[in-house]
Amino acid sequence: MPTIRHWNRAYCTPRLRLQSRPTWAPSIHLARRAWASTKSLDDKMNGHIELAPNESILWFDNLFPLGLSRLLRWPGHSPQNDLPGLMKRFENPSVGILDPVRAIKRTLSKGVPVTVTEIVPRSKDGGAFVKFTHSADISAKDVEAAVSKVLTENPIKPFYSPFRGVQAGLVKGIPWLEDLQRFPKNRLRVEFVPKNPGEEPVELAQEILYSLFRRYGFIAEISSQPWDSKVLPKYALVDFGFLRDAIMARNCLHGFVVSEELGGGKLGTKFRISYERRTRPHRIWDWLTNHPRIVIPVLVALLTGVTVVVFDPIRSFFVRAYISRKYHLSNSRAYRWLRQQTSDIFALRRGGDEQAGLNAVWSHRKDIIEQIQTWLMETAETFIVVQGPRGSGKKELVLEQALKDRKNVLVIDCKQIVEARGESTIIKKMASQVGYRPIFSWANSMSSMIDLAIQSTTGVKAGFSETLDSQLQKILQTTAEALQTLVLDNRPKDDTDASLPPDAYLEAHPEKRAVVVIDNFVCRSENNSLIYEKIADWAATLVQTDVAHVVFLTNDSSYTKVLSKSLPDRVFRHVALGDLSPDVARGFILGHVSGGTTSDEKKDGGESPDTKEGQEVAKSPDLEGLDACIGTLGGRLTDLEYLARRIKAGQSPQQAVAEITEQSASEILKMFLLPGRTTGDGEHKWSMEQAWCLIKLLSKDDSLRYNEVLLSDTFASSLTAPDGEAALEGLANAELITVRSRAGRPRSIIVGKPVYQAAFRQLAADKVLAAKMELARLKELVKIEDRNIDKAEKELALLGSLPNQPWGTRDRVQYLTAKIDKAQTKVDGYEKELGQLKKVLSSQY
Repeated sequence: MPTIRHWNRAYCTPRLRLQSRPTWAPSIHLARRAWASTKSLDDKMNGHIELAPNESILWFDNLFPLGLSRLLRWPGHSPQNDLPGLMKRFENPSVGILDPVRAIKRTLSKGVPVTVTEIVPRSKDGGAFVKFTHSADISAKDVEAAVSKVLTENPIKPFYSPFRGVQAGLVKGIPWLEDLQRFPKNRLRVEFVPKNPGEEPVELAQEILYSLFRRYGFIAEISSQPWDSKVLPKYALVDFGFLRDAIMARNCLHGFVVSEELGGGKLGTKFRISYERRTRPHRIWDWLTNHPRIVIPVLVALLTGVTVVVFDPIRSFFVRAYISRKYHLSNSRAYRWLRQQTSDIFALRRGGDEQAGLNAVWSHRKDIIEQIQTWLMETAETFIVVQGPRGSGKKELVLEQALKDRKNVLVIDCKQIVEARGESTIIKKMASQVGYRPIFSWANSMSSMIDLAIQSTTGVKAGFSETLDSQLQKILQTTAEALQTLVLDNRPKDDTDASLPPDAYLEAHPEKRAVVVIDNFVCRSENNSLIYEKIADWAATLVQTDVAHVVFLTNDSSYTKVLSKSLPDRVFRHVALGDLSPDVARGFILGHVSGGTTSDEKKDGGESPDTKEGQEVAKSPDLEGLDACIGTLGGRLTDLEYLARRIKAGQSPQQAVAEITEQSASEILKMFLLPGRTTGDGEHKWSMEQAWCLIKLLSKDDSLRYNEVLLSDTFASSLTAPDGEAALEGLANAELITVRSRAGRPRSIIVGKPVYQAAFRQLAADKVLAAKMELARLKELVKIEDRNIDKAEKELALLGSLPNQPWGTRDRVQYLTAKIDKAQTKVDGYEKELGQLKKVLSSQY
C-alpha cells in the first residue's frame, strides 16, 4: 500500500511510493498528469470506488462543460477519455487557471484538514469524484460543510458557466462509475431496492424524498408510481429544475441506504438512481384532439383558403381559355392555313347543301336576327328569351346569325345538366359546360362520408362536404369573374374609356360585353328545379352588373315562372319562333336540294353547258306534290330538313312524308301508348288512357277546347292521373300536344308537331290499336262509374239506417238514386262498346 504524502505533492501523482522523491513538474505537465484518473484500469472495471476506514468521497460539480462530451462520442470510444484530450489544447501556462484540479486544490488547501487519495474525473457528468482521508475527530459532514463554506466565500466560476460556480457535495451512497451512452437528464428515476437480496424494501413517501433530495437543488415535481402499476421494483420520479442539481443528487445519493429513522423500514431501503428522459407533453396535439368543435371548423377554413389560393386562379384561367377559345386548334394560324390549302380536296357537299337551304330561312327571319343584334347593343338590364318549339332553329338562329363573329360567347346546355344522375355527375356536367377544371367531383362523396363519421363521433358537423347548391354557386361565381376579366383584359389601350373603372366601362360599352346563351332552359321543369333557379339567379347577376348579355333558348312557355323570381321587376325581351310558312318551307327545300346540284356543277366546271344541262335534268329529283307534302309535314325546320335529305336521296315527296309519318307514329306509340306509361313510374304525370283520348280527338279536329278536355271523364275522374291540368302540362312538355294561351290563360290544345296530325290519323285508323286503346279507356270509365255507384249506395245505406227519417233526407235520397241510375246507364253503354271492341280484337290482326 503506497504512502500518501501531504496534499501539495500527492494530488498530482497517483499512489506515490516512499522511495520515489517527489519533484514538481512544469505547469503544463502537471495539468496533463492531473487530468488522468488516479484510479487504475483494473479498479475501474468494477464500476465502484472502494473506501477504507476514515475515507469519504466528495463530488465536485461544474468542472467540465456538459455539452462538449456529447459532441465527442462515437462508437468504441468513451467521452471520459476524449474530453481531457480536447481540454489539453487550452492548457498552457497562461490559462492554467482553467485546470479543474487546480480548482479542487485551491478549495481543499484553505483550512480543510484532509488528504486527497484519489481523483476520478467524470466528464460526462461535468465533475469529478475526490476521495480523501480525514482524522477520527473530524466527520465527513464537517469536511463537506467546510468545503461548501470555502466555495461560498471564494466562488470558482468557469468561463463556460459564468452564473453558476463549482459546488461540492458529500457522497452518501455508492457511486456507479459507468461509461454507458447515458447522459444526464433533469428527471431522476429513484428505484427502491432492498439493502440485501431477499429483503423487502419500502416505497418512500414524497415527503421523505423531498427532504433527502431538496438540499441538492430546486425540485419541480415528485411523481410516485401509479397505484395500479405492477412494475417492480417500485420507483418514484424526481424532476429537478436544473440539470446540474440532478447530476449532483444522482452522484451523491446513488446506492444510499435509507435507515429506519428516515423512513426506510426496519431493514432499510436502498436507492438505485438513473437518469430518465422526460416524456415531452404533447400539449398542442392534446388540445387539438380534445377540442374538435373548434379545431375542425378552423381546419376546414384553412383547407378552403388553400383551395381558393391554389386552385381558383387555375380554374379561372381554364374558364377564360374555354370561352375565348384562345388555345383551340381551329383558331391557330397553322390550322387555318392548312384548311385553306386543302379546302378543294376535303370539301364536304353536306355543309353547302345545308347552308343553301338555311339561307331562305334566315332571309325570312332577318327581322328577328336584326332585333336580337340591336338588343345586344343596348344597356337594358334584362333577359333576351327566344322561344319556339323544338326543331324550329332557335340555336342556329342565335349562334350562327345573331352572334356571328361575336367574341366571348359562352353556351350552356341545361339538358345535359338536368339529365345527369347524382350530384357528382351534375357538378361534373356543369363544370364541363363552362370549362371549369380541375374538378374533383369524386371528392364530394368522400367528404360526405368523412363529415358523417366526424359528426357521429364528435356531434359536430365538420363541414368538409359541400352541398350541390354551394358547389354550383362556386362554379358559376368563378365563371362570372372570368367573363368580367376576359372583357376588361381586351380593352384597347387607345380607347378613351380605357381608364374608366370596370363597372363604368362595361356600362358604357354594351357591345363589348360577353354573351351567355343558355340552351334548353326549363327542359323537364318538374325535375331539378334547383339547377334552373341557380342558373336564373346567376344570369340575373350578370345582367345587373353589366358583365354579360344573357340569351335564353326555350321551348316551354312556363319559363316566366322561373325567370320572374330572379328579375321580378323587369320585362323580358321575347322572340317567338314558330313553324315556317308554306312558301318559306318550299324555298328551304328547294334551296337544300339545289345546293347539291350547284356543288356538283362547280366540280364539273370543265364540261360544256349542254352536258351540264343534261346532267341537271337527269339528277333533278321529282318534286311533284311537294306543296301537298309540305302542308302535311308543316313548317318545322327539322322535319323539313329530313324531308329534303330524303328527296335528295331519290325518294319522291309522297314517299318521304309517308316514312316520316310512319316513324312519328311509331315514336308516339312507344312513348305514350305502351302499358306502364303512367304517373306511377314517378316520371310522368299522365296516363296511357289520357294520351289516347287526346290522340283520338285530335285525329278528328285540328284544335280542342282546353276546359272541355279537362271536364271529360278521362281527365276529371282518372284513377291513375287524377290531376287533369298536370296531365296536360306533362303531355305538353313531352311535346305530344301544344297548349295555346290567350291573355295568360290556356285556351286550346293542338298537336305538338304538325306532322303529328297525320300520325294521329294513322294511329286512329289502325282498328286493332284503336280497339285495344278504347278497351283500356272504357274499362277505366267503368271503374270510375262503379266507384261512383258504390259511394252512392253506401250513403243510401247510411241514410236508411237512421231510426227516424228526417224530412230533408227525401231530396238527398232522390239525388243519390238518380245518380246511381245515370251511372248505371253509362256502364251499360260502356259494356256494349266493350263487347264490340272485343269482337274486333278477336277477329282482326
